[in-house]
Order: sequence, then C-alpha cells, then structure tokens
Amino acid sequence: MVGLATPAEAAASATATFTKTQDWGSGFTGSWTVKNTGTTSLSSWNVEWDYPAGTAVTSAWDATVTGAANHWTAKNLAWNGSLAPGASVTFGYNGTGSGAPTGCKINGASCDGTPPGDAPPSAPGTPVASDITNTGVKITWSAATDDKGVKNYDVLRDGTKVTTTTALTYTDSGLTAGTDYSYTVVARDTIDQTGPAGGPVPVRTTGGPPPPPNAIKMGYFTNWGVYGRNYHVKNIVTSGSAPKITHINYAFGNVQGGKCTIGDAYADYDKAYTADQSVDGVADTWDQPLRGNFNQLRKLKKAYPNIKVLWSFGGWTWSGGFGQAMQNPTAFAQSCYDLVEDPRWADVFDGIDLDWEYPNACGLTCDTSGAASFKNMMQAMRAKFGANYLVTAAVTADASTGGKIDAADYGGAAQYMNWFNVMTYDFFGAWAAKGPTAPHSPLTSYTGIPQAGFNSAEAIAKFKAKGVPANKLLLGIGFYGRGWTGVTQSAPGGTATGPAQGTYEQGIEDYKVLKNSCPANGTVAGTAYAHCGTNWWSYDTPATVTSKMGWAKNQGLGGAFFWEFSGDTSNGELVGAINSGLN
Repeated sequence: MVGLATPAEAAASATATFTKTQDWGSGFTGSWTVKNTGTTSLSSWNVEWDYPAGTAVTSAWDATVTGAANHWTAKNLAWNGSLAPGASVTFGYNGTGSGAPTGCKINGASCDGTPPGDAPPSAPGTPVASDITNTGVKITWSAATDDKGVKNYDVLRDGTKVTTTTALTYTDSGLTAGTDYSYTVVARDTIDQTGPAGGPVPVRTTGGPPPPPNAIKMGYFTNWGVYGRNYHVKNIVTSGSAPKITHINYAFGNVQGGKCTIGDAYADYDKAYTADQSVDGVADTWDQPLRGNFNQLRKLKKAYPNIKVLWSFGGWTWSGGFGQAMQNPTAFAQSCYDLVEDPRWADVFDGIDLDWEYPNACGLTCDTSGAASFKNMMQAMRAKFGANYLVTAAVTADASTGGKIDAADYGGAAQYMNWFNVMTYDFFGAWAAKGPTAPHSPLTSYTGIPQAGFNSAEAIAKFKAKGVPANKLLLGIGFYGRGWTGVTQSAPGGTATGPAQGTYEQGIEDYKVLKNSCPANGTVAGTAYAHCGTNWWSYDTPATVTSKMGWAKNQGLGGAFFWEFSGDTSNGELVGAINSGLN
C-alpha cells in the first residue's frame, strides 16, 4: 500500500504532517513529520491529536507516544528533539482501526502553521463568468470572510495565478479563441494566509474552430493515488486538465467470487475531504451520505458537465477473478450493474470498463476460459446496462503471431462495445533485467526491436483486421517511463545490470520526475529515450505525444487514453499535448 497524506495540521514556528504509509483494513502504519518552519532552533517538540473511538496507537518508534481516552501525545526522544530552522524529523507507529487524526497541535499551537487565534480566510463564492469574447472573459465572485479581514484575492486560470486584486471581479484578456479555460479564486488575509479555493468555473472563449465531435480524451484516475502520491480529483482541476479531457476511468473495482466488488472502500466513498482538498472548496461533514473520491467526482462533473466517468474493474492485480465470472456472464453483469448503480453513487458513473489482463491468455495469472469468453462478457454487459451506458475495455496490444490479440474474439465483441483502450505501452521493460534496452511504448517497429509485433502500429492494424472499427480504438499513452541501470550505450539495444531506481518501484518512474532527472536526448520509433549516467529510460514527452496524436488522427482512431493522471506535471503538460494533438 502507498501512503495516505492528510492536510498538514503545526505551530507558527513548526508544522506536523501525518501520512498513512500502510493500511490493511483492521490496522495501519502511520508517521508524523515535524518541521521547524521558524527562524530559531527548536529544543523539543510535542505533537497531540485525537482519534475517534476504535482507532488507537499500538506501538511507536522515534518518539514516546502515550494515549488517554481518544487523545494521543508524542514527545521527542533525547536524540531527536533539537531541530534547526528548516530541519525536520519523522516518527512512526502502528495502529488499529481506520480513523484519521484530528485536532492536531504541536507545542500547543495548530499543526498547519496558523498563528493561534488567526484562522485562514474562507473560500470565496464560486466565480461567475460573463462578457465572454474570443479573447477575454469577466470573472466575478462573492467575498470571503476572515476573523482579521481579507486583504486581497488570487485569481487562477487553469491552476496558474494570473492576478492578485482587492476587487471582487477581474477581466482576463489575451486568451485564445475557441479554447477551454478554468478559473478559481482564493482569498488572502492580512498576514498572507490563503484559504481554500472557491469552486471552479469553466469558460470556453467564442470563435475558433469547433471542437472535434468524437475525439475521446480519457485518463485513468487511481483510487490508491490519494495515499502516497497525494493526488486527488481536485488536482485534475488545478492542473488545468479538466477542460481538456472527455472521460475518466476510475480504477479499480475488484472482480472476485464471480462478481464486481469494491476495490478500496475508504478511498472510494468514505475518506473525508477538507475544504482545501475539495473540488468545490466545501469540506465533507461526518454525516453526509457519500464522501471520498466518488463525491469528489460528482463535484467535478457538476463543474465540468462534459466529463463522463466510467468505473473500471480488474487491472493487472485483480484480473484473476474474470475466469470464474465467465462461468455465468449474465450473473456477473448483474452484479456489476448493481454496484455501479448503487443509489449512493449512481449519478457519478456513466458506464463500465472491464480491464481483463488477459482473456484466454496469461498476465499475472493465466486464464483458460476460451476465445469466446471476452465476447460473451461484453454481450452480457451490453444486455444488462442497455444502450445509454458506456461499455468499454482495456485490451492487450500484443500483435505477435499467435499472441494475446489472437487469443480472444475481440472482433466479435466490438458490436457490444463503445470503444477499446488499446494498452500500447509496457511492450518492453526491466523485467528483462539484462536488457536489451528498448522503448516501452514504440509507435512503430524499428531495426533491432526485441520482439516482432510489439508496437502500437501493428496492434492497431491487427484489431482493424479482426473487424474492430477504427473509431472504436483508442491509442494508449503512458505518463511514465521504464528504465534500466548499468547501461553504457546511449542508443537502444544496450545491455544492463538491472532495473533503474524508481520512486515507488524499480524500473518505473513518473514523467514529471524524469523530465527533470533524466531529460530525453533521443527518439526511437516515435518515443523519447534518455541516457544519463548509467541509467537508460524511455518515455513519452509532449513532443512525442503530439506526434502520436497526429498518427492516431490519420488512422481514423476514436481518440486516445492515458495511464494515469498523477504521472503528469502539476500543470498537465501531457494532457495538454493529447488535447491539442487531437484538436
């Protein structure tokens, strides 16, 4: 499991931030990071917080942790109490239950750095757009409140500040005709504390060419991303990506016991969001019927009605249950429908995506349900969900002779489906520890490619040959790279000693990291690669994504999709390249 980051909650000279690093349902591992944010040294620290009944600390390290009733206190040890300005220290513990810490104080003051008695301002009202032209728009909002007074407001366009003003209105100019933008506003108080943003307002300037009617721009949002990656639905807005996509696949629901089941109940519908984390700047309450990602997706759809959301089931880890489910496709489809259409969140989802890796072939496990099983599954899904729901699937891109595309009746299934997400990435990687180095997402074949049929062009051609219409095929883009270490050769085809180090696992790293840590210095088969030190990485850049989108349009494809949002930069570089490349 990866970490759950909750908002930093500390004193005027220190902060304390909680992270849940593991969660196994009945218990968890958590840590607090104490940081000296002042200008003088701290000689000691004392962190206090509350847990709800049923949640408790069982053992701790690097601090003395004691509890009374539901109140917990952590004090430094003899060796880690002194902190110079800017320094930090972390202590951890194991616990039982599923509650989140509240009411945090460090050395008697709030853990978010707020001076005692001076809370940050509230969120301004959701902006209203007017006077929209080809190149400008007027944004107006209602005032925020603050106990000491509001000094001014920051206006953000696509997550980037464009002005600071004392007024309750701002006219933005210099925009591009026929282009989608998103505006939010945050308030500043007299000591420059910023409060949560008001809800976003989408704006499309007039003029310009009309948007393509059928280009699908879909991204995967992972429920586990809210933990260690600290990526939430709101980040889709603040990155400027929301107006540039058409669909979201929410990953993943599980497949077990012949049924669709919940993947992560806490992240899906229970996690409480604070105002600053929430899409519309409104905090969750303890008694509201739906919280978590599902409620945040509901808020996102309200702000951006063009976005459709599908619930994706399966994935690499949870595909093992599809074989049992195919013993009764009708019952499986009924279970999926009942879950997707649960009254608590039925309005959130516009369809279902089945990510079976792989029908009648081997992935993490091997399936022997037969070539007809995939078609039978999609036929049952369409029969149950009806014509008005989206029914899609993530599918293999193995176009080798007798490979995974040949193992199932994808052509026969196409009549029941809206589109296929062709996973045109992960062709090559450091699971082959010694190499040869090769791009993990080659658009075309090239001299020296390690495996024939392992490239996007041949995969798309094979699906077309099996009767899948081009406009039901989406080209896949990975928002990450795969890499090796111990490599001396800059060009592809070099030998290696093993996988390169990654933030979360070996051999894989987000684009947002690689663009700075190992900048691309070459391309092969339409994909960038980089040799830095002894590491060799391949990944897509805005330039290669733009080129791939041009290829997809020339092929008459239905659009593109990507795995996954959190790998992109904070200003959504790769999403922007997909959007502009398909326009």
